[in-house]
Amino acid sequence: MLTRLEVDGFKNLLDLRVEFGPFTCIAGENGTGKSNVFDAIQFLSLLADRSMIEAAQAVRGTHGSLHGDARDLFWNGYAEGEHLMTFAAEMIIPGEVEDDFGRLAEPTSTFLRYELRLGYQPPRGGERGGRLTLLYEDLSKIRPRDAASQLRFPHSAKGFRNTVVRGRPSTAPYISTSLDTGDAVVQIHADGRRGQPRPAPASRAPGTMLSTINRNDDPTILAARREMQSWRRLALEPSALRTSDRYQDPSTMQPDGLHLPRSLDRIAREKSPDDPARVYSRVAGRLSDLSGLHVRTLHVEADDTRELLTIKLHEIDGMELPARSLSEGTLRFLALCVLLEDPSAQGLLCMEEPENGIHPANLLAMVNLVRDLAVDPSEPVDEDNPFRQVLINTHSPGVVQLVDPADLLIADTATVPREGSKTARALRLRPLAGTWRAGGVEKGYGTVADILAYLTSPPQARLTLEESAS
Repeated sequence: MLTRLEVDGFKNLLDLRVEFGPFTCIAGENGTGKSNVFDAIQFLSLLADRSMIEAAQAVRGTHGSLHGDARDLFWNGYAEGEHLMTFAAEMIIPGEVEDDFGRLAEPTSTFLRYELRLGYQPPRGGERGGRLTLLYEDLSKIRPRDAASQLRFPHSAKGFRNTVVRGRPSTAPYISTSLDTGDAVVQIHADGRRGQPRPAPASRAPGTMLSTINRNDDPTILAARREMQSWRRLALEPSALRTSDRYQDPSTMQPDGLHLPRSLDRIAREKSPDDPARVYSRVAGRLSDLSGLHVRTLHVEADDTRELLTIKLHEIDGMELPARSLSEGTLRFLALCVLLEDPSAQGLLCMEEPENGIHPANLLAMVNLVRDLAVDPSEPVDEDNPFRQVLINTHSPGVVQLVDPADLLIADTATVPREGSKTARALRLRPLAGTWRAGGVEKGYGTVADILAYLTSPPQARLTLEESAS
């Protein structure tokens, strides 16, 4: 669970500090840079899994496409001078982790702060392109006794916080950086055991030190890596959602929605092996929240001849519809209903404009669904309350009206000073006054006046024929 994010120098995220709860909605006009928050989170997730240059190339470019030049990620892009971006992420990590060899281990602390600083080195010698350079990396624990002040969103101390935040008394970092003759040296420290730090020079490192840990010898670092790898950006595509699955296909739905039938089939068999129809019934019941859709039941049809799995819906009037016949909005809603049933779908889910393709009359059902996907911090974490976090962005007035004010962040831009006499337009995220985030902001908070444009009409308003004619 990502509880706090600090970014400086990445795209138009300059000196950005934001706290996250289980569910957060970022609302603002197009062009403010809301998606850059998702890009930063995705970049950190990719850095935990790939080399720095591969992570940079996989992040959305400033013009909406993938680019090979790492300078595209810096706020000052192709300007002369130093290029630098820094990140800090505070997170609650899993209490048990599995390494690449199937061995389990428990981290010595589950509430951590990860800091990273990256620079840019222009091409030299025979190189054709520049590259990112690792300048600083640190992973340290946050003491459980500080969790009450650090986790400011409403939650149960006994049922939630004390079960997910654990740690042994120690102040030693898990990863640290020191300077040796002017060059940065990143060190891995023994996790709960005595031993000498394992140093590595940072100047030529192709990736972060955290991304190299794949064994249970360093369980806390490995758990932090697994947590960051679980930060996903959902971009559900109708073509993927309409695809039938082969029996041997992966049983986890991909971020684009691929393997939806196989995923639902696995969930139904795992959660209710004697009666999978119980899971199908719950999904159908949630899908029926959409007005205009008259679902009686659904199931995953298995074609043993072709070894294919297909989701079939049965309407009240007796008509049977395969998933490929559903509208784009209905397909996305169905995919989220399936995720809601999947206890293994944990980590952070980022969704851009989940209201796309949804009729205004169904906005309430969609907002309730994405909110219910997030963990309930008033209850213990278990199979029925998976440790899952949801972050969405929107420019829809209807969504803003339906979201709890405490879950809302207002996105706009402001001019901020940079090095020397330079200034830049940066994304600003402000909570509403009186909500839990407002007490800790350093640069002001928003009021109802800031979102008046979103409050001009009720989300389910209809134009009458008379109004249209006039």
